[in-house]
Amino acid sequence: TPIPGFGFMTLFVLLAILCLGVATAAPSSDISLDSEWQEWKTKYGKNYSLEEERQKRTVWEENMKLVKQHNMEYSQGKNGFTMEMNAFGDMTGEEFRKMMTDIPVQTLRKRKSIQQRMVSYVPKFVDWSRRGYVTPVKRQGICNSCWAFSVAGAIEGQMFRKTGRLVSLSPQNLVDCSRPEGNLGCYEGNTYYALKYVKHNGGLEAEATYPYEAKEGRCRYRPEHSAARVTDFVFVSKNEEALMHAVATIGPISVGIDARHESFKLYRGGIYYEPNCKNDVINHSVLLVGYGYEGRESDGRKYWLIKNSHGERWGMNGYMKIARDRNNHCGIATYAIYPRV
Repeated sequence: TPIPGFGFMTLFVLLAILCLGVATAAPSSDISLDSEWQEWKTKYGKNYSLEEERQKRTVWEENMKLVKQHNMEYSQGKNGFTMEMNAFGDMTGEEFRKMMTDIPVQTLRKRKSIQQRMVSYVPKFVDWSRRGYVTPVKRQGICNSCWAFSVAGAIEGQMFRKTGRLVSLSPQNLVDCSRPEGNLGCYEGNTYYALKYVKHNGGLEAEATYPYEAKEGRCRYRPEHSAARVTDFVFVSKNEEALMHAVATIGPISVGIDARHESFKLYRGGIYYEPNCKNDVINHSVLLVGYGYEGRESDGRKYWLIKNSHGERWGMNGYMKIARDRNNHCGIATYAIYPRV
C-alpha cells in the first residue's frame, strides 16, 4: 500500500539509501588477507556461523595488525620477543581475560608461613624440563583451570624427585573436587586452595584414571587410584633472589603472573617484557621450571622459563621466557608456592 504523500519512486529511493547505509555500517574485510584467514582457520580448526565469522574476522584482522607492527619493531631492536597469530588470534582482550581470575594475594599469603631458602651457590642455568621433572604441555581450553595445571605440575616434579617416576597428575580431579577448600571449578580457583585440597584429601589421582574434560563435573576421586600425596606446602619469599634459590634447590614451582595483555595472548618466542605488566596483579597460574640468560650475562638478558597450559601451539612449544631481575616483572615472584610430598 502506498504511503500517503510518497510516490513509488520516492519510496524506492529511500529504501535503497537505507539498505546502503546498513551495508556500509558493517565492517569490510581486507581481501588481501583472505588466504591467510583461511589457512589460520584450517590450522586451528575454527568453524563459525556466517554472522560470527564476520565478527571474528574483524577481531582477527586487528590482532594481525598488532602482530605485524610488533614484529616489525622487534626486527628494529625495539623489543625482545616476537608475537604470532596463534589459536587466540580471533579473541578480543576482554574475551581472553575472562579465562583468568584475580587472586587475592595478600589475604592468602597471611594464612601460611613463608620460607626463604638460601644456599651459597646456585647454577646460572636451570631447566627441570630437561631433567625428567616435567610432563608434556597440556591445554586447559575454555575452562579457567590454570591453577589446577600449575599445582599438578608442581606435585609431579616433587613426586619425580622422591620416586624417580614421572606421572601426569589430574587437573580434573582438582577442578571437580576442591570446592570445599574455596575453588570454583572452571569459574575460578587458586593454587593455595588446590594444594590444601590434596593435603586434606590424602591424595590426587593420575591423568590416566581421571582424564581432563575442560568442564566441572561431580567429584569422582577414588583413594585406591591416588598417585601422589602432599604433606605440606610452602610460600617462597616475595623476591626474585629467593625464587631463584627455590627453583634451583627444590624443582618446579607454582607461580602466578599478570597475563592480561595482548602481548601475552599472542606471544611466540624470545624474552617477554611487557611495560604494562603489574607485579602486584596476579591472574594466571603457570609452572616455573627454570631460569637462565641469553647472550652474555652482563647484558642483562636474564629470563625465567615457565610452562603454560595453553597447549604446544602457544609460545615456544607451550613455554615462555619472562624477563628476570627486572623488578619482579609481571609479578612472577609475588605468589610462588611449592608442595612437600
